[in-house]
Amino acid sequence: MLNYWQTVGENARCASEKLRLADSGKKNALLEALYQEILDHRDAIKTENTKDLENAKSKNFDAAFIDRLTLNDARITDMANGVKEMVLLPDPIGEITDLKTRPSGIQVGKMRVPLGVIAIIYESRPNVTIDAAALCLKSGNAAVLRGGSEAFYTNQYLATLLANALKKVDLPAEAVQIINTTDREIVDLMVTSPQYIDVVIPRGGKSLVERINNQATVPVIKHLDGVCHTYVDIDADLTKAYHVVDNAKTQRYAPCNTMETLLLNEKILKKFLPEMATILVEKGVEIRACEKSLAILKTENIPAIIATEEDWHAEYLAPILAVKAVKDMDEAINHINHYGSHHTDVILTENYSKAMHFLRAVDSACVMINASSRFCDGFEFGLGAEIGISTDKIHVRGPVGLEGLTSQKYIVLGHGEGRQ
Repeated sequence: MLNYWQTVGENARCASEKLRLADSGKKNALLEALYQEILDHRDAIKTENTKDLENAKSKNFDAAFIDRLTLNDARITDMANGVKEMVLLPDPIGEITDLKTRPSGIQVGKMRVPLGVIAIIYESRPNVTIDAAALCLKSGNAAVLRGGSEAFYTNQYLATLLANALKKVDLPAEAVQIINTTDREIVDLMVTSPQYIDVVIPRGGKSLVERINNQATVPVIKHLDGVCHTYVDIDADLTKAYHVVDNAKTQRYAPCNTMETLLLNEKILKKFLPEMATILVEKGVEIRACEKSLAILKTENIPAIIATEEDWHAEYLAPILAVKAVKDMDEAINHINHYGSHHTDVILTENYSKAMHFLRAVDSACVMINASSRFCDGFEFGLGAEIGISTDKIHVRGPVGLEGLTSQKYIVLGHGEGRQ
């Protein structure tokens, strides 16, 4: 295993040096070639995917898992179109910013550069293979991808298509390598090899992310939980609030940017909560409320149960919502910073000063005013695509798109100056 990994790592490092010199035209030509490879080999992709599906069914995986694993014609077309759309995104590499002339006469600025080699470790969705590879390639990075064993046959075939596309534009096939073993030891090697890997991105369940974060000796871009809050202030427009809260919870339950806790200023509790709770309960949401909130709901005969301490920490990813009354915005902020996961948090208010204070005081990757937390997404933010969402504070925070897969180096433009 070690010999295999050393070969993969050395090839990735070598390929990254060539890829960082590729201009935008060549990288876009690569993506065009990959787009065509996917469409031209649609039937073969489905054939390999069928092998994975049969294995998954034989192991009695549930219907939701099977659905995530499946690549049908529509999903293959979407996968190809995602690559095509990436061609239109501006290439961040080589951009020079913040150029300033110093008293000495030199000009000092920053140039955007690739990170180098990115390892991405993910679970069952095979479309992630193409999404991740395309993002890495467009941003000038070599990639080492380790998908879930459940998608092994599909991923290995997609690796062939990636290699074909790279060869067509005279870039090294090793610029994207997909691990060809299901042995979990390879993950341990990947995340402890700074000589080969510059950053690791885990995409999957909490257990996977925790494991990698605890073991890694290379930087990790990740988020563990999405405990997202919406605070409805006394100065909120309640008509807006009904819509935003409903959308933040019920538009989809499973994503990490779905609201899990609703905080309400106690002065609007009686006016706002019964109607809001009725909207949510009619859509099948279970409400777990603090004592003050529960008393009002009981008076209105709206079903709810008492919240426990664990509920304030919970990422439900399900039709369950924690509701808590707070005396003011400061208590809401303190609750968010204590119980939240620093992912996405929202204030609903028409008071400008409060909104600006909330933006500064809440320590999260994304803080919003009068909008659903579901907008925290690379596509919605205009990034075109994302490799994930980071709740870390170093390098990149929030949705990670092309720019998040780059760094900056200082450059100096001189005219023969010497330091005095």
